Amino acid sequence: MLHFTSTYHRRLTWTYFGLFIAIGMTGGLLGPALPHLAEASGASMSQIAVLFTARAVGNMSGAMVTGLLMDRFNGHRVLVMMGVLAVAGLALAPLSPLLLLLTLLFMLLGFAEVSLNAGGNTLLLWLHRDAAGPNVSALHFCFSFGNMLTPLIMIAALSLTGQFHLTFWIVAASVAAMLWPLSRFVSPSMPTVDPNPTSLATLKHRDPLLLGLFMLLFSLYVGIEITFAGWVTAYGTLSGLTTTEHAALLATLFWLALSAGRLLAIPLLRVCSPWQVLAGCLALGLSAAAGLHLNALPPSAGALLFGLSASAFFPTLFALCNQSIVMRGRTTGAIFTAAGSGALVIPSLTGPLLDLAGAGAFPILLATLWLLIALGLLLLASRLRQLAVRQGG
Repeated sequence: MLHFTSTYHRRLTWTYFGLFIAIGMTGGLLGPALPHLAEASGASMSQIAVLFTARAVGNMSGAMVTGLLMDRFNGHRVLVMMGVLAVAGLALAPLSPLLLLLTLLFMLLGFAEVSLNAGGNTLLLWLHRDAAGPNVSALHFCFSFGNMLTPLIMIAALSLTGQFHLTFWIVAASVAAMLWPLSRFVSPSMPTVDPNPTSLATLKHRDPLLLGLFMLLFSLYVGIEITFAGWVTAYGTLSGLTTTEHAALLATLFWLALSAGRLLAIPLLRVCSPWQVLAGCLALGLSAAAGLHLNALPPSAGALLFGLSASAFFPTLFALCNQSIVMRGRTTGAIFTAAGSGALVIPSLTGPLLDLAGAGAFPILLATLWLLIALGLLLLASRLRQLAVRQGG
């Protein structure tokens, strides 16, 4: 399904895939480990929730810092440095007896995790240039796959040792194992932009408004993804449509469908335009929200359909961004900072909304967010047409 122009492209791309499985494992740690970390640090569940904020703050700062570093230094050296920080944080976090120390470590982990994520995405774009679309989708599938592995590793570690520490150390070893092969490759460099392209289809813009629209869309999308994954279990329980035990599986069904959809998007992006894929994701997302609101879908089917709708959106939008904007490291950093703000703000508003309006407000919130994304896509298409006409004239 993936085509490579040289052995170097093939080997380096697969190295990035392996690295992103490890990054996904890192990102999937906090949820399964939360009660164990609370017990180890003597914190209550309300107190331990500060780790989500700490990681989000680390994410946002890491995205901007890494973006600047990628433009100035060797990309692989930056990734190796961030990987070393991640390994150190993973090794120390389960040993922390204090909530304050644990908070600082998760801020460090958030910084390193998003640095590897943003840096790896940037380098993959630089490696494959305008043919990056299917490879970006495969990269994000690897991230989702790593996310799914972590709970299984946690279950195995608890059954073998009775302790959760081994999970962190296995993930740390997975990240460390990818740093040596990564360091052996020559890092891709930022492509130069032809100031006089021969085709309007190859135009790339340096327009702040265009970048702002992309950032808005990434923020809204990541907000809706994290909101669904984080609150669908509570929705299933509060709505009374499923048992407590079955409600706990809804997030798993969502991640399974999201991972499968990203795998399906690899060949899909070879035959469809990014706009067609984004429109399909939007239609599926609105259908899932409407089905849940009207009780036309059981929560399990809604979770699967919603995961499928969300699956290809981020990698496809990222590929479209690569086609439309000069993708410097700082550009990717700005995009991941916007994504982090969406992950921080939108899910935090969902809890008070459910308290105020009940479980029935959840599908309405999802539909509203998808409609805002639709409006953002219309504005994006309009701005791209304006810029094409301006440069064509």
